[in-house]
Parts: sequence; C-alpha cells; structure tokens
Amino acid sequence: MDAKRGFVPEDERNFSQEAVSTLKIASRHILYLLNEGYDLKQATVFVGNHYLLSERQRLAVMRSVASRQQLTDRRKKQVLLDDLADREVWIDGFNTVITLEVLLSDSLLFCCMDGTIRDLAALRGTYRLIPETSEAVRLMLDVLRDSAVGKVNILLDEPVSNSGRLKALIADIMETGDYPLALDIQILRDVDRALYGKDFVITSDSIILDHCASWVNLTAECMERKGKQGIRVWSEE
Repeated sequence: MDAKRGFVPEDERNFSQEAVSTLKIASRHILYLLNEGYDLKQATVFVGNHYLLSERQRLAVMRSVASRQQLTDRRKKQVLLDDLADREVWIDGFNTVITLEVLLSDSLLFCCMDGTIRDLAALRGTYRLIPETSEAVRLMLDVLRDSAVGKVNILLDEPVSNSGRLKALIADIMETGDYPLALDIQILRDVDRALYGKDFVITSDSIILDHCASWVNLTAECMERKGKQGIRVWSEE
C-alpha cells in the first residue's frame, strides 16, 4: 500500500531552499500577468519556461497564487470555525481527506495566498485507502465536533475509484467514535457543481471557492493542530 501520499523523490530538489527562492521570484511575474488579466496557465507556461521550472514546480505555483480580485472575494466569503455551531457544513470529501493524508504522510503541503493548504497529490481518478486514511478522517471529524457543527454532508466523487470504500470507512468511524454529529455521505458524479452556491463549504479547490456562498478553512486548522508547516512558494514583493 502507498503509505506516502503525495511523495515524489524529486521534490527534495524541486523545493530546496534555493529552488523556493527562484519560485518566489517567478511567482511575482506570474501574479503580475494574472492581475493584468492573463490566463493563469498561460502565464505559468511563459514564466516557467523562462525560469526552467519543472512540472511539479509550476503546479505548486499555480495552486498557490490567486489574483487580487479572487483573494478579496474569498476573504469576504470565509467563515471561521468558531462560527459553525449548529451549522450545516458541506465537505468536498476527496479534496479534504487526501490533503490530510498528505499531511499525515509528512509529504509536501503548500501555504497558499488565500490561506488554504494545498498538495500536489494528483491522483487523476485513481484512489485507494492508505494507513493514514483513518487518522485523516478522525482528524477532520475531531475539528467538526470541537466546532459544535450541527450536520455534516460529505460529498465523494463517483468517478474516483474506491469512493464506496471511503464512504464505508467514514461511516464506520462515525459509528464507533465519539462524534455527536448528524452525518450524510453522498457519492455524486459532479461534486464541484453540487457545492456551487452552498454555504459553509469545506474545500481548498479554487473553482469551488470562487462559486460557493461561503467556505471554511478546515485543513489549515488541522495542520496547526499537528504542528506541521507548509511551503510558501509565492511572494507579492
């Protein structure tokens, strides 16, 4: 079993201290183009070619940066965990669980401009449970319980393999653990669109953040609880 979610040996070179310094310089150029209305992917290709960035480095920058308008909108819509008492939350299941698996595997995580925590574990529809999965689910549920959430809706992507197994694992942990939460787990074909317009969405997916009514930064709280730190590859200076 893959017990090192999100780990790639080349990342030691891709995100060394020297490499991160270069990424911060490159990110400034990308941000300038992004704020001038250029497409993020095209801007990253242009700047990435100039600085000879690897695909992993480009992906890290793309996932870390956001335009001024995006940052303003996302900050306005962010809800604190302290304000979730008796609320109904909606969780982007795979997005959240996989990031927490990466956290517990001590693989790379990135502190992004919008305050979210993102990873580079591109599973592309292929997913299987690993030893860290159960702890990741418990960590997520611990934060929700401590925030006195009323109801938890967890949405899992049907096209992703083993979505049924993850659903069963979450349900089992809820039944056997000390979690006084109302729970509904759904397996849907299009989780992203199901979360559009929803309040109290838990995700770090940029597209969902830009289309939901409000969101909660749960993974950042989980990282703080575990005393872990992410990498910052961006700079606005």
